[in-house]
Amino acid sequence: MDWKYRTIIEPFKIKSVEPLGFTTQEERKEVLRKADYNLFKIPADKVLIDLLTDSGTGAMSAEQWACIMRGDESYAGARSFYVFEKTIKDLTGYKEVIPTHQGRAAERILFSIVGGKDKIFLSNSHFDTTRANVEATGATAIDLPIKEALDFEKKLDFKGNMDLSALEDYLKGSNSKNIVMVILTVTNNSLGGQPVSMKNIREVSKLCKKYNTALFIDAARFAENSYFIKLKEEGYSNKTPREIAKEMFSYADGCLMSAKKDAIVNIGGFFAMKNSEWAKQAREIEILGEGFPTYGGLAGRDLEAIAQGLIEVLDEEYLNYRIMSVSYLGDGLRKHGVPIVEPPGGHAVYVNAKKFLSHIPPEAFPAQALACELYLEAGIRSCEIGSLMFGKNNNGKFIPAPMELVRLAVPRRVYTQSHIDFVVEVFEHLAKKKDRIQGLRIVEASPTLGHFTAKLIPV
Repeated sequence: MDWKYRTIIEPFKIKSVEPLGFTTQEERKEVLRKADYNLFKIPADKVLIDLLTDSGTGAMSAEQWACIMRGDESYAGARSFYVFEKTIKDLTGYKEVIPTHQGRAAERILFSIVGGKDKIFLSNSHFDTTRANVEATGATAIDLPIKEALDFEKKLDFKGNMDLSALEDYLKGSNSKNIVMVILTVTNNSLGGQPVSMKNIREVSKLCKKYNTALFIDAARFAENSYFIKLKEEGYSNKTPREIAKEMFSYADGCLMSAKKDAIVNIGGFFAMKNSEWAKQAREIEILGEGFPTYGGLAGRDLEAIAQGLIEVLDEEYLNYRIMSVSYLGDGLRKHGVPIVEPPGGHAVYVNAKKFLSHIPPEAFPAQALACELYLEAGIRSCEIGSLMFGKNNNGKFIPAPMELVRLAVPRRVYTQSHIDFVVEVFEHLAKKKDRIQGLRIVEASPTLGHFTAKLIPV
């Protein structure tokens, strides 16, 4: 008789290994001080387990490394580009495919074409680089997540959804003529890596068509979103992740993607669309800053590896392991009373630092304080998504972000269960002394994406 095993095993075997960065607490204390309490500035060899991001940190497969060797490095019209282009066209159905060195380059190029002063972009949630690239053109980025998305304790299958009522109010409102694009981020990274339902994608698409507004998908984690739809949405349990992904893309006018996520490569991105005029303008801009449109700032070998990754990422055994691994981390933290965004997302578990460190006010950056303490305690690097990343200073008045989260982003195919068990154990220890964790204050920060380079000191 067949039965389901309790243990989810990694659907791969390890062929190459890399040493971890073991350090003492005294060393880490000095490293943190020299890094100005900014985890982006810490040398990677001083990190034991790196959960800063899942972007570009995954382990490529043997077949992807074979693609690296097959890469055609011709300057123009390389064979590798046509492999890349065909894979993306077959997946998305979009006729215009433009490679870039990473996702934010695609954002910069596209938004420079459609954005500008007084223009408006709407999203379920813009991530940091997306928002920065929108605002760099003089446009305004507005987030319209469903209300439940900010109730971090509420368990809901599709908390990444866009608020349809709010979206329509904007699309038919007094500033509707200034709205140039709606961006659906799947999964919703800023608010816990939460998935977006197919029903929501379909309804957003209908509204965009009704009000003649372009809809683009931020597809960095499209495969994870597809698998959540398969698991949780009625009518999709018998569909393959690839079939679900193709349906998602069919409702939009184009997509932007950082291939460093769900294409499981270390560099690269692209954008694809139906609009040939936008694509023509984009290629002209790309030649100035990225390179010829058939390589877009990438080597031919990178194009080939991305194409292969887009195939591998839709394998059901891989996606089951991926989603269950993140859920396992969430279960472990929950058992020790660590508050997280519920339910665990697709690529990361988000710790609710506002609740965990309730004695630290937003202006003392509780999420950054927790991230620093996590590194100091055990060499684990994570990422703040809170008032350091999204807070504003309006005429000297501090406006905190609506969330204070620490993202534990799990790189693809990199860490084993024992690594995750260790992370859980460290949080168990931190939970016992959380009242002694101190806040931070900013000494220096850039006005644009300041969290990458900010200098802080303990309060």
